Amino acid sequence: MKITDVETYIVGNPWKNWLFVKLHTEEGIYGIGEGTLNGFAKTVEACIHELKHLYIGMSAFDVEALTLKMIRDVYSDGGQIQGSALAAIETACWDIIGKATNQPLYKLLGGRCHEKLRCYANGWYRGPRTPENFYEKAKTVVEKGYTALKFDPFGSAWRTVERKDFELALNIIAAVRDSVGPDVDILIEGHNRFSVHTALQFAEAMLPYNPAWFEAPVPPQHISSMVEVAKRSPVPIACGEDYYCREQFAELLKHDAVHIIQLEPQFLGISASKQICGMVHAHNGVIAPHSAQGPICSVVCSHLNMATPNFYMHEIFDEFNEPWEEEVLTPLFKIEQGYLQPPDRPGLGVDLNLELIAQHPYHTGNWIPLFKQGWEKREGNG
Repeated sequence: MKITDVETYIVGNPWKNWLFVKLHTEEGIYGIGEGTLNGFAKTVEACIHELKHLYIGMSAFDVEALTLKMIRDVYSDGGQIQGSALAAIETACWDIIGKATNQPLYKLLGGRCHEKLRCYANGWYRGPRTPENFYEKAKTVVEKGYTALKFDPFGSAWRTVERKDFELALNIIAAVRDSVGPDVDILIEGHNRFSVHTALQFAEAMLPYNPAWFEAPVPPQHISSMVEVAKRSPVPIACGEDYYCREQFAELLKHDAVHIIQLEPQFLGISASKQICGMVHAHNGVIAPHSAQGPICSVVCSHLNMATPNFYMHEIFDEFNEPWEEEVLTPLFKIEQGYLQPPDRPGLGVDLNLELIAQHPYHTGNWIPLFKQGWEKREGNG
């Protein structure tokens, strides 16, 4: 199943340009993948083409060898950009393998571990940063059947916050808890915003609202900071979406402080993601993969989650994007009352709607400016 060519497509989603690939083989079977990275669609696209001399001619079945060629052999640390390029190609390989063997991806990764996958909603709070807006939008989410929802109440905060902004964030958390009642999980997104002491102040203040986790409260570069917050916080800490290699997860997990791991298959590829799930399992932890890139990433996470015994929750933006975006993949990938099933068709089980993609070209302003006032509106940055 020799790889012969790669094509790339960028979809102008208003809040993040999505990057997709189509990988061809000499047998005529092709696979699709995704390389989306906020603010770097064109850069990752260039990386995919610059490195294609390493994977053209390889067998699509040799995903481990392909990973070594695209990561180790280059002998450079391209971080999330290099990881996104790898993930796009490796995902397409797994799609090809599934089609060639007539098996859905999750069966190739270990088979069905769950009856269905519990989802949490994200991206639902588009609009003004007020307790009233969050209260009303949260009600709509629960009416759709979701039993968990995530949100960032912190505006454009960075490291420290003024007292009035501290109180506003807590009032938003309180409004969401009041809106959804005691039986729905609320997940607080920190977006790497805070210093250790600010993160701990927030963790203690939000405890009365019983959040299921406080996500990425401090930047990821100093794992010691994340460990310190996790060990002192009364609220469970979740993190991991920023890391792009096994070694970073090994360093985090050895401290046995964070037990909700949000690995990003978009930066790791499916093979490494599956291995990291096992590492988390060995540390008595659970996974809740980051699934906030594009729709192929969401499908990949659904397959990975179904085949992972220590799966916790699946992140969903899909129901809160622009209406046309649900048709980017065919057939439709639908959530039912807050739960989903991975596709049962061979490979990923979906394909690209190239006609629709052509109608929504790349735009340089399509990225999330998380440290700019009003980013919650998800209107892009230009």
